[in-house]
Amino acid sequence: MKKLIMLSVALCTLFLFNHPLFATGGDEIVIGFTSDALTMDPANHRARTTETILRDMYDGVVVRNNQMEVVPQIAESWKQLDTLTYEFVIRKGIKFHSGDPLTAEDIKFTFDRIIKEGQIDGQTSPRKSLLGSLKEVKILGPYKVRFILAEPWPVFPAFLPWQEVVSKKFVEKVGSKGLATQVNGTGPFKLVEWIRGNRIVMERFDGYYGGASAIPPVGKAKVDRVIWNIIPENASRVAALLSGDVDIINDVPSHSVRQIELNPNTKIMSANGTRSNFLVLNNTRPPFDNKKVRKAMCYAINTDLIIDKILNGNATRLNGILSPDAFGHNPDLYEYKYNPEKAKALLKEAGYPDGFKVELDVVASRKDLAEAVSANLADVGITAPVRVWEKSVIRPDWKKPEKKRDMYLTDWGNGSLDPVGLMTPVLRSGGRGNFSGYSNSKVDALIDKAVVEIDRKKRAAYYREAEAILNDDVPMVFLWLPREIYGVSNRIGGWQPKADSQINLHDAYIIK
Repeated sequence: MKKLIMLSVALCTLFLFNHPLFATGGDEIVIGFTSDALTMDPANHRARTTETILRDMYDGVVVRNNQMEVVPQIAESWKQLDTLTYEFVIRKGIKFHSGDPLTAEDIKFTFDRIIKEGQIDGQTSPRKSLLGSLKEVKILGPYKVRFILAEPWPVFPAFLPWQEVVSKKFVEKVGSKGLATQVNGTGPFKLVEWIRGNRIVMERFDGYYGGASAIPPVGKAKVDRVIWNIIPENASRVAALLSGDVDIINDVPSHSVRQIELNPNTKIMSANGTRSNFLVLNNTRPPFDNKKVRKAMCYAINTDLIIDKILNGNATRLNGILSPDAFGHNPDLYEYKYNPEKAKALLKEAGYPDGFKVELDVVASRKDLAEAVSANLADVGITAPVRVWEKSVIRPDWKKPEKKRDMYLTDWGNGSLDPVGLMTPVLRSGGRGNFSGYSNSKVDALIDKAVVEIDRKKRAAYYREAEAILNDDVPMVFLWLPREIYGVSNRIGGWQPKADSQINLHDAYIIK
Protein backbone atom coordinates (compact mmCIF):
# COMPACT_ATOMS: atom_id res chain seq x y z
CA MET A 1 0.00 0.00 0.00
CA LYS A 2 2.84 2.37 0.90
CA LYS A 3 4.50 1.70 -2.47
CA LEU A 4 1.20 2.37 -4.25
CA ILE A 5 0.82 5.76 -2.50
CA MET A 6 4.43 6.71 -3.34
CA LEU A 7 3.86 5.72 -6.97
CA SER A 8 0.68 7.82 -7.11
CA VAL A 9 2.49 10.85 -5.68
CA ALA A 10 5.32 10.40 -8.17
CA LEU A 11 2.90 10.17 -11.10
CA CYS A 12 0.98 13.27 -9.95
CA THR A 13 4.22 15.21 -9.58
CA LEU A 14 5.36 14.11 -13.04
CA PHE A 15 2.00 15.19 -14.51
CA LEU A 16 2.05 18.61 -12.86
CA PHE A 17 5.55 19.53 -13.93
CA ASN A 18 5.14 18.33 -17.50
CA HIS A 19 1.56 19.34 -18.20
CA PRO A 20 1.49 22.47 -20.44
CA LEU A 21 -1.23 24.12 -18.36
CA PHE A 22 0.81 24.09 -15.15
CA ALA A 23 1.55 27.68 -14.15
CA THR A 24 4.55 28.32 -11.96
CA GLY A 25 5.32 31.39 -9.90
CA GLY A 26 8.39 33.48 -10.46
CA ASP A 27 10.31 34.17 -13.65
CA GLU A 28 9.89 37.13 -15.97
CA ILE A 29 8.06 38.05 -19.15
CA VAL A 30 9.64 40.31 -21.76
CA ILE A 31 7.52 42.43 -24.09
CA GLY A 32 8.81 43.81 -27.39
CA PHE A 33 6.78 47.01 -27.65
CA THR A 34 6.52 49.62 -30.40
CA SER A 35 6.55 52.79 -28.30
CA ASP A 36 7.94 54.08 -25.04
CA ALA A 37 5.66 55.64 -22.46
CA LEU A 38 5.32 59.40 -22.86
CA THR A 39 5.01 59.78 -19.08
CA MET A 40 4.24 57.80 -15.95
CA ASP A 41 1.49 60.27 -15.02
CA PRO A 42 -1.88 58.66 -15.85
CA ALA A 43 -3.55 62.08 -16.16
CA ASN A 44 -1.05 63.72 -18.49
CA HIS A 45 -1.16 61.88 -21.82
CA ARG A 46 -3.55 60.72 -24.56
CA ALA A 47 -1.56 57.83 -26.06
CA ARG A 48 -2.99 54.32 -26.01
CA THR A 49 0.52 52.86 -25.99
CA THR A 50 1.29 54.79 -22.79
CA GLU A 51 -2.03 53.63 -21.37
CA THR A 52 -1.10 50.02 -22.13
CA ILE A 53 2.11 50.28 -20.13
CA LEU A 54 0.57 52.14 -17.18
CA ARG A 55 -2.37 49.75 -16.88
CA ASP A 56 -0.11 47.01 -15.50
CA MET A 57 0.88 49.30 -12.61
CA TYR A 58 -2.34 51.23 -12.04
CA ASP A 59 -5.90 50.01 -11.63
CA GLY A 60 -9.09 51.90 -12.38
CA VAL A 61 -12.46 52.21 -10.71
CA VAL A 62 -13.72 49.88 -13.44
CA VAL A 63 -12.04 47.86 -16.20
CA ARG A 64 -12.96 46.00 -19.39
CA ASN A 65 -12.75 42.23 -19.56
CA ASN A 66 -11.66 40.33 -22.69
CA GLN A 67 -15.20 40.59 -24.03
CA MET A 68 -14.94 44.39 -23.71
CA GLU A 69 -17.60 44.48 -20.99
CA VAL A 70 -17.17 47.08 -18.23
CA VAL A 71 -16.81 45.40 -14.82
CA PRO A 72 -15.84 46.70 -11.33
CA GLN A 73 -12.15 46.76 -10.43
CA ILE A 74 -11.29 49.12 -7.56
CA ALA A 75 -15.03 49.58 -7.21
CA GLU A 76 -16.97 46.82 -5.54
CA SER A 77 -20.19 47.88 -7.28
CA TRP A 78 -21.94 50.84 -8.86
CA LYS A 79 -25.41 52.03 -9.80
CA GLN A 80 -26.90 54.84 -11.85
CA LEU A 81 -29.30 56.92 -9.78
CA ASP A 82 -30.55 59.11 -12.63
CA THR A 83 -29.31 60.56 -15.95
CA LEU A 84 -26.76 62.73 -14.11
CA THR A 85 -25.69 60.67 -11.12
CA TYR A 86 -23.64 57.50 -10.60
CA GLU A 87 -22.74 56.03 -7.22
CA PHE A 88 -19.75 53.74 -6.57
CA VAL A 89 -18.88 51.59 -3.57
CA ILE A 90 -15.11 51.23 -3.25
CA ARG A 91 -13.53 47.91 -2.32
CA LYS A 92 -11.91 47.89 1.15
CA GLY A 93 -8.38 46.66 1.77
CA ILE A 94 -6.76 47.98 -1.42
CA LYS A 95 -3.24 49.32 -0.96
CA PHE A 96 -0.97 51.46 -3.07
CA HIS A 97 2.55 50.22 -3.78
CA SER A 98 3.72 52.44 -0.90
CA GLY A 99 1.52 50.47 1.50
CA ASP A 100 -0.93 53.35 2.02
CA PRO A 101 -4.59 52.33 1.92
CA LEU A 102 -6.84 53.53 -0.91
CA THR A 103 -9.97 55.43 0.12
CA ALA A 104 -12.64 57.62 -1.42
CA GLU A 105 -10.27 60.59 -0.93
CA ASP A 106 -7.96 59.12 -3.59
CA ILE A 107 -10.86 58.58 -6.01
CA LYS A 108 -12.02 62.18 -5.69
CA PHE A 109 -8.45 63.51 -5.94
CA THR A 110 -7.79 61.45 -9.08
CA PHE A 111 -10.83 62.75 -10.93
CA ASP A 112 -10.56 66.33 -9.66
CA ARG A 113 -7.04 66.38 -11.04
CA ILE A 114 -8.43 65.50 -14.47
CA ILE A 115 -11.61 67.56 -14.70
CA LYS A 116 -10.49 70.76 -12.92
CA GLU A 117 -8.53 73.40 -14.78
CA GLY A 118 -4.79 73.83 -14.22
CA GLN A 119 -4.27 70.87 -11.88
CA ILE A 120 -1.05 69.64 -13.52
CA ASP A 121 1.42 72.40 -12.73
CA GLY A 122 -0.93 74.98 -14.18
CA GLN A 123 -1.95 72.84 -17.15
CA THR A 124 -5.27 71.06 -17.58
CA SER A 125 -5.25 67.30 -18.05
CA PRO A 126 -5.43 66.25 -21.72
CA ARG A 127 -7.73 63.45 -20.54
CA LYS A 128 -10.48 65.82 -19.40
CA SER A 129 -12.59 65.26 -22.52
CA LEU A 130 -12.57 61.52 -21.83
CA LEU A 131 -14.83 62.25 -18.86
CA GLY A 132 -17.36 64.20 -20.88
CA SER A 133 -19.68 66.30 -18.73
CA LEU A 134 -18.43 65.07 -15.34
CA LYS A 135 -18.49 68.16 -13.09
CA GLU A 136 -18.06 66.86 -9.57
CA VAL A 137 -17.08 63.89 -7.43
CA LYS A 138 -18.60 63.82 -3.94
CA ILE A 139 -17.34 61.71 -1.05
CA LEU A 140 -20.21 59.96 0.73
CA GLY A 141 -18.02 58.00 3.11
CA PRO A 142 -14.56 56.42 3.36
CA TYR A 143 -15.49 53.93 0.63
CA LYS A 144 -18.32 55.57 -1.28
CA VAL A 145 -18.32 58.26 -3.96
CA ARG A 146 -20.86 59.91 -6.21
CA PHE A 147 -20.09 61.11 -9.75
CA ILE A 148 -22.28 64.02 -10.85
CA LEU A 149 -22.57 65.10 -14.50
CA ALA A 150 -23.42 68.60 -15.70
CA GLU A 151 -25.62 67.18 -18.44
CA PRO A 152 -26.64 63.70 -19.57
CA TRP A 153 -23.76 61.75 -21.12
CA PRO A 154 -25.00 58.22 -21.82
CA VAL A 155 -21.56 56.69 -22.37
CA PHE A 156 -20.01 57.80 -19.06
CA PRO A 157 -19.45 54.24 -17.68
CA ALA A 158 -17.87 53.18 -20.98
CA PHE A 159 -15.16 55.83 -20.60
CA LEU A 160 -14.28 55.19 -16.97
CA PRO A 161 -11.90 52.27 -17.74
CA TRP A 162 -9.45 54.77 -19.27
CA GLN A 163 -8.78 56.50 -15.92
CA GLU A 164 -6.28 55.11 -13.41
CA VAL A 165 -6.47 55.97 -9.71
CA VAL A 166 -3.51 57.77 -8.11
CA SER A 167 -2.59 58.31 -4.47
CA LYS A 168 -3.51 61.75 -3.16
CA LYS A 169 -0.81 61.54 -0.49
CA PHE A 170 1.87 60.54 -2.99
CA VAL A 171 1.02 63.20 -5.58
CA GLU A 172 0.95 65.92 -2.92
CA LYS A 173 4.40 64.72 -1.84
CA VAL A 174 6.18 64.41 -5.22
CA GLY A 175 4.06 66.79 -7.31
CA SER A 176 3.09 66.39 -10.95
CA LYS A 177 6.75 66.55 -11.95
CA GLY A 178 7.55 63.59 -9.71
CA LEU A 179 4.55 61.64 -10.92
CA ALA A 180 5.84 61.94 -14.48
CA THR A 181 8.70 59.54 -13.65
CA GLN A 182 7.52 57.65 -10.54
CA VAL A 183 4.68 55.22 -9.99
CA ASN A 184 2.65 54.52 -6.86
CA GLY A 185 -0.36 52.67 -8.15
CA THR A 186 -2.58 49.85 -6.92
CA GLY A 187 -1.87 47.55 -9.88
CA PRO A 188 -0.27 44.08 -9.94
CA PHE A 189 3.20 45.41 -10.82
CA LYS A 190 5.32 48.28 -9.51
CA LEU A 191 7.90 50.33 -11.37
CA VAL A 192 11.56 49.44 -10.79
CA GLU A 193 13.39 51.11 -13.68
CA TRP A 194 12.62 53.32 -16.66
CA ILE A 195 15.35 54.01 -19.20
CA ARG A 196 13.66 56.24 -21.76
CA GLY A 197 13.60 54.84 -25.26
CA ASN A 198 15.09 51.58 -24.04
CA ARG A 199 13.16 49.63 -21.43
CA ILE A 200 10.72 49.69 -18.54
CA VAL A 201 11.15 47.16 -15.74
CA MET A 202 8.32 46.20 -13.38
CA GLU A 203 8.24 43.83 -10.42
CA ARG A 204 5.31 42.01 -8.88
CA PHE A 205 3.48 43.90 -6.13
CA ASP A 206 2.98 41.31 -3.41
CA GLY A 207 0.45 43.51 -1.62
CA TYR A 208 -1.92 43.44 -4.60
CA TYR A 209 -5.56 43.01 -3.62
CA GLY A 210 -6.16 40.60 -6.52
CA GLY A 211 -7.89 42.64 -9.20
CA ALA A 212 -11.40 42.57 -10.61
CA SER A 213 -13.44 39.77 -9.07
CA ALA A 214 -15.28 39.36 -12.38
CA ILE A 215 -12.01 38.50 -14.17
CA PRO A 216 -10.58 35.34 -12.58
CA PRO A 217 -8.14 34.29 -11.37
CA VAL A 218 -8.02 36.83 -8.54
CA GLY A 219 -4.70 37.21 -6.75
CA LYS A 220 -1.12 38.34 -7.14
CA ALA A 221 0.62 38.42 -10.53
CA LYS A 222 2.12 35.06 -11.50
CA VAL A 223 5.56 36.30 -12.57
CA ASP A 224 8.22 38.18 -10.61
CA ARG A 225 9.16 40.68 -13.30
CA VAL A 226 7.93 42.21 -16.51
CA ILE A 227 10.33 43.96 -18.88
CA TRP A 228 9.12 46.19 -21.70
CA ASN A 229 11.82 46.48 -24.36
CA ILE A 230 11.09 49.40 -26.67
CA ILE A 231 11.55 48.15 -30.26
CA PRO A 232 9.86 50.51 -32.78
CA GLU A 233 11.15 48.79 -35.94
CA ASN A 234 8.97 45.91 -37.16
CA ALA A 235 11.72 43.58 -38.39
CA SER A 236 13.71 43.98 -35.17
CA ARG A 237 10.65 43.24 -33.05
CA VAL A 238 9.83 40.10 -35.02
CA ALA A 239 13.46 38.96 -34.92
CA ALA A 240 13.53 39.42 -31.14
CA LEU A 241 10.48 37.17 -30.79
CA LEU A 242 11.82 34.47 -33.11
CA SER A 243 15.16 34.40 -31.31
CA GLY A 244 13.49 34.10 -27.91
CA ASP A 245 14.70 37.47 -26.65
CA VAL A 246 11.12 38.62 -26.04
CA ASP A 247 7.92 36.74 -25.26
CA ILE A 248 5.18 38.96 -26.69
CA ILE A 249 5.28 41.56 -29.46
CA ASN A 250 2.53 43.94 -30.57
CA ASP A 251 1.75 45.36 -34.02
CA VAL A 252 2.91 42.31 -35.93
CA PRO A 253 3.18 43.29 -39.62
CA SER A 254 0.96 41.05 -41.73
CA HIS A 255 3.85 39.86 -43.89
CA SER A 256 5.48 38.38 -40.75
CA VAL A 257 2.45 36.38 -39.60
CA ARG A 258 3.35 33.24 -41.55
CA GLN A 259 6.98 33.40 -40.40
CA ILE A 260 5.89 33.51 -36.76
CA GLU A 261 3.37 30.70 -37.27
CA LEU A 262 6.00 28.43 -38.87
CA ASN A 263 8.45 28.93 -36.00
CA PRO A 264 8.06 25.96 -33.60
CA ASN A 265 8.44 28.22 -30.55
CA THR A 266 6.00 31.01 -31.41
CA LYS A 267 2.40 31.58 -32.42
CA ILE A 268 0.04 34.33 -33.57
CA MET A 269 -2.76 35.59 -31.34
CA SER A 270 -5.25 38.25 -32.40
CA ALA A 271 -8.40 40.13 -31.44
CA ASN A 272 -10.91 42.26 -33.31
CA GLY A 273 -9.45 45.74 -33.45
CA THR A 274 -10.95 49.12 -32.57
CA ARG A 275 -8.40 51.37 -34.29
CA SER A 276 -9.64 53.12 -37.44
CA ASN A 277 -6.79 53.74 -39.89
CA PHE A 278 -6.87 56.73 -42.22
CA LEU A 279 -4.72 59.05 -44.27
CA VAL A 280 -4.88 62.52 -42.76
CA LEU A 281 -4.93 65.31 -45.36
CA ASN A 282 -4.07 68.85 -44.29
CA ASN A 283 -7.31 70.64 -45.22
CA THR A 284 -5.93 74.04 -44.14
CA ARG A 285 -3.78 74.67 -47.23
CA PRO A 286 -3.27 73.61 -50.86
CA PRO A 287 -3.60 71.12 -52.36
CA PHE A 288 -5.89 69.45 -49.82
CA ASP A 289 -8.11 72.47 -49.21
CA ASN A 290 -9.75 71.41 -52.50
CA LYS A 291 -12.42 68.69 -52.12
CA LYS A 292 -11.80 67.41 -55.66
CA VAL A 293 -8.19 66.73 -54.76
CA ARG A 294 -9.26 64.90 -51.60
CA LYS A 295 -11.69 62.75 -53.60
CA ALA A 296 -8.96 62.05 -56.15
CA MET A 297 -6.84 60.71 -53.29
CA CYS A 298 -9.65 58.29 -52.37
CA TYR A 299 -9.85 56.90 -55.90
CA ALA A 300 -6.05 56.75 -56.27
CA ILE A 301 -5.40 54.38 -53.35
CA ASN A 302 -6.05 50.68 -53.93
CA THR A 303 -7.29 49.99 -50.42
CA ASP A 304 -8.61 46.50 -51.15
CA LEU A 305 -5.29 45.37 -52.64
CA ILE A 306 -3.32 46.74 -49.67
CA ILE A 307 -5.62 44.90 -47.26
CA ASP A 308 -5.27 41.70 -49.27
CA LYS A 309 -1.54 41.72 -50.03
CA ILE A 310 0.11 43.69 -47.22
CA LEU A 311 -2.34 43.12 -44.38
CA ASN A 312 -3.00 39.55 -45.55
CA GLY A 313 -6.72 40.12 -45.25
CA ASN A 314 -6.44 40.96 -41.54
CA ALA A 315 -8.49 44.15 -41.80
CA THR A 316 -11.92 45.46 -42.75
CA ARG A 317 -12.28 48.22 -45.32
CA LEU A 318 -13.77 51.48 -44.02
CA ASN A 319 -15.90 53.96 -45.98
CA GLY A 320 -16.19 56.24 -42.97
CA ILE A 321 -14.31 56.72 -39.75
CA LEU A 322 -16.37 54.32 -37.60
CA SER A 323 -15.90 50.59 -37.18
CA PRO A 324 -18.78 48.53 -38.61
CA ASP A 325 -19.28 47.32 -35.02
CA ALA A 326 -19.54 50.84 -33.60
CA PHE A 327 -22.76 52.38 -32.37
CA GLY A 328 -24.25 54.73 -34.97
CA HIS A 329 -22.24 53.35 -37.89
CA ASN A 330 -23.77 54.19 -41.28
CA PRO A 331 -23.78 51.02 -43.44
CA ASP A 332 -24.89 52.87 -46.59
CA LEU A 333 -21.85 55.05 -47.24
CA TYR A 334 -20.47 55.51 -50.75
CA GLU A 335 -17.42 53.36 -51.51
CA TYR A 336 -14.58 55.08 -53.37
CA LYS A 337 -13.43 52.10 -55.38
CA TYR A 338 -9.95 52.14 -56.85
CA ASN A 339 -10.09 54.14 -60.08
CA PRO A 340 -6.82 55.86 -61.08
CA GLU A 341 -8.34 57.34 -64.24
CA LYS A 342 -11.08 59.01 -62.25
CA ALA A 343 -8.43 60.26 -59.82
CA LYS A 344 -6.46 61.84 -62.69
CA ALA A 345 -9.61 63.47 -64.07
CA LEU A 346 -10.44 65.01 -60.70
CA LEU A 347 -6.88 66.29 -60.30
CA LYS A 348 -7.15 67.95 -63.72
CA GLU A 349 -10.47 69.57 -62.78
CA ALA A 350 -8.88 70.83 -59.56
CA GLY A 351 -6.05 72.50 -61.48
CA TYR A 352 -3.38 69.83 -61.01
CA PRO A 353 -3.17 68.09 -64.42
CA ASP A 354 0.45 67.11 -63.76
CA GLY A 355 -0.11 66.18 -60.13
CA PHE A 356 1.93 67.67 -57.30
CA LYS A 357 4.55 66.80 -54.69
CA VAL A 358 3.81 66.30 -50.99
CA GLU A 359 5.34 64.39 -48.07
CA LEU A 360 3.76 61.39 -46.39
CA ASP A 361 4.46 61.15 -42.66
CA VAL A 362 4.35 57.81 -40.84
CA VAL A 363 5.79 55.99 -37.82
CA ALA A 364 8.17 53.08 -38.35
CA SER A 365 5.64 50.30 -37.75
CA ARG A 366 3.54 51.50 -40.74
CA LYS A 367 6.33 52.20 -43.17
CA ASP A 368 5.43 49.34 -45.52
CA LEU A 369 1.81 50.52 -45.68
CA ALA A 370 2.88 54.09 -46.36
CA GLU A 371 5.17 52.96 -49.18
CA ALA A 372 2.26 51.10 -50.81
CA VAL A 373 0.10 54.23 -50.58
CA SER A 374 2.95 56.31 -52.01
CA ALA A 375 3.28 53.92 -54.96
CA ASN A 376 -0.44 54.21 -55.70
CA LEU A 377 -0.25 58.01 -55.65
CA ALA A 378 2.73 57.99 -58.00
CA ASP A 379 0.56 56.21 -60.58
CA VAL A 380 -1.71 59.27 -60.81
CA GLY A 381 1.10 61.84 -60.83
CA ILE A 382 1.36 62.59 -57.10
CA THR A 383 4.90 62.38 -55.75
CA ALA A 384 4.72 61.51 -52.05
CA PRO A 385 8.03 60.44 -50.48
CA VAL A 386 7.61 58.67 -47.15
CA ARG A 387 9.09 60.27 -44.04
CA VAL A 388 9.45 58.02 -41.01
CA TRP A 389 9.14 59.63 -37.56
CA GLU A 390 8.97 58.76 -33.90
CA LYS A 391 5.36 59.17 -32.77
CA SER A 392 6.42 61.46 -29.92
CA VAL A 393 7.94 63.82 -32.50
CA ILE A 394 5.38 63.83 -35.31
CA ARG A 395 2.14 63.85 -33.28
CA PRO A 396 2.85 67.22 -31.58
CA ASP A 397 3.88 68.68 -34.94
CA TRP A 398 0.52 67.76 -36.44
CA LYS A 399 -1.32 69.34 -33.50
CA LYS A 400 0.11 72.81 -34.21
CA PRO A 401 -2.30 75.22 -35.93
CA GLU A 402 0.57 76.56 -38.03
CA LYS A 403 1.59 73.09 -39.13
CA LYS A 404 3.17 72.74 -42.55
CA ARG A 405 2.76 69.00 -42.92
CA ASP A 406 0.89 67.42 -45.86
CA MET A 407 -0.27 63.86 -45.16
CA TYR A 408 -0.10 61.52 -42.19
CA LEU A 409 -0.89 57.80 -42.29
CA THR A 410 -2.11 57.11 -38.77
CA ASP A 411 -4.94 55.70 -36.69
CA TRP A 412 -7.17 56.46 -33.73
CA GLY A 413 -8.39 53.95 -31.20
CA ASN A 414 -11.99 53.81 -30.02
CA GLY A 415 -12.18 51.12 -27.37
CA SER A 416 -15.65 52.23 -26.30
CA LEU A 417 -17.00 51.61 -29.83
CA ASP A 418 -19.05 54.76 -29.40
CA PRO A 419 -18.58 57.64 -31.89
CA VAL A 420 -17.96 60.11 -29.08
CA GLY A 421 -14.51 58.54 -28.66
CA LEU A 422 -13.62 58.99 -32.33
CA MET A 423 -15.71 61.56 -34.15
CA THR A 424 -15.48 64.16 -31.39
CA PRO A 425 -11.67 64.29 -31.13
CA VAL A 426 -10.81 63.60 -34.77
CA LEU A 427 -13.46 65.37 -36.86
CA ARG A 428 -15.13 68.00 -34.73
CA SER A 429 -13.77 71.52 -35.23
CA GLY A 430 -10.85 72.09 -32.88
CA GLY A 431 -10.79 68.49 -31.68
CA ARG A 432 -7.55 67.44 -30.03
CA GLY A 433 -7.01 64.81 -32.72
CA ASN A 434 -8.31 66.89 -35.63
CA PHE A 435 -4.96 66.87 -37.42
CA SER A 436 -6.61 67.61 -40.78
CA GLY A 437 -7.91 71.00 -39.65
CA TYR A 438 -11.35 70.02 -40.96
CA SER A 439 -14.28 72.18 -39.86
CA ASN A 440 -17.95 71.80 -40.74
CA SER A 441 -20.59 73.51 -38.59
CA LYS A 442 -23.29 70.99 -39.52
CA VAL A 443 -21.09 68.05 -38.52
CA ASP A 444 -20.23 69.86 -35.28
CA ALA A 445 -23.92 70.38 -34.50
CA LEU A 446 -24.78 66.73 -35.15
CA ILE A 447 -21.90 65.52 -32.98
CA ASP A 448 -22.85 67.90 -30.17
CA LYS A 449 -26.50 66.81 -30.22
CA ALA A 450 -25.56 63.13 -30.25
CA VAL A 451 -23.27 63.46 -27.24
CA VAL A 452 -26.10 64.42 -24.88
CA GLU A 453 -29.02 62.59 -26.51
CA ILE A 454 -30.51 59.89 -24.26
CA ASP A 455 -32.70 58.31 -26.94
CA ARG A 456 -30.49 55.70 -28.63
CA LYS A 457 -32.37 55.83 -31.95
CA LYS A 458 -31.96 59.59 -32.19
CA ARG A 459 -28.27 59.37 -31.21
CA ALA A 460 -27.63 56.77 -33.90
CA ALA A 461 -29.45 58.88 -36.51
CA TYR A 462 -27.30 61.93 -35.70
CA TYR A 463 -24.12 59.94 -36.14
CA ARG A 464 -25.28 58.29 -39.36
CA GLU A 465 -26.06 61.70 -40.83
CA ALA A 466 -22.66 63.04 -39.75
CA GLU A 467 -20.90 60.07 -41.34
CA ALA A 468 -22.74 60.68 -44.63
CA ILE A 469 -21.51 64.29 -44.72
CA LEU A 470 -17.97 63.20 -43.88
CA ASN A 471 -18.10 60.53 -46.55
CA ASP A 472 -18.79 63.26 -49.13
CA ASP A 473 -16.40 65.87 -47.71
CA VAL A 474 -13.56 63.31 -47.32
CA PRO A 475 -11.40 65.39 -44.97
CA MET A 476 -9.19 62.29 -44.88
CA VAL A 477 -8.95 59.03 -46.79
CA PHE A 478 -10.77 56.41 -44.72
CA LEU A 479 -8.84 53.15 -45.08
CA TRP A 480 -9.22 50.08 -42.87
CA LEU A 481 -9.83 48.64 -39.42
CA PRO A 482 -7.10 46.05 -38.69
CA ARG A 483 -7.16 43.15 -36.29
CA GLU A 484 -4.86 43.48 -33.28
CA ILE A 485 -2.13 40.94 -34.07
CA TYR A 486 0.45 39.74 -31.54
CA GLY A 487 3.37 37.36 -31.77
CA VAL A 488 3.59 35.20 -28.65
CA SER A 489 6.13 32.72 -27.35
CA ASN A 490 4.77 29.22 -26.73
CA ARG A 491 6.18 29.44 -23.21
CA ILE A 492 3.54 32.04 -22.26
CA GLY A 493 0.26 30.93 -20.73
CA GLY A 494 -2.70 32.73 -19.18
CA TRP A 495 -2.65 35.71 -21.54
CA GLN A 496 -5.22 36.78 -24.12
CA PRO A 497 -5.14 39.82 -26.44
CA LYS A 498 -7.89 42.42 -26.17
CA ALA A 499 -9.58 44.60 -28.77
CA ASP A 500 -8.53 47.76 -26.87
CA SER A 501 -4.80 46.92 -27.31
CA GLN A 502 -4.22 46.45 -23.58
CA ILE A 503 -1.51 43.93 -22.67
CA ASN A 504 -2.71 42.98 -19.20
CA LEU A 505 -0.12 40.70 -17.65
CA HIS A 506 -1.71 40.03 -14.28
CA ASP A 507 -2.74 36.50 -15.30
CA ALA A 508 0.21 35.68 -17.56
CA TYR A 509 2.66 32.98 -16.53
CA ILE A 510 5.61 30.94 -17.81
CA ILE A 511 4.69 27.40 -18.85
CA LYS A 512 7.13 24.94 -17.33
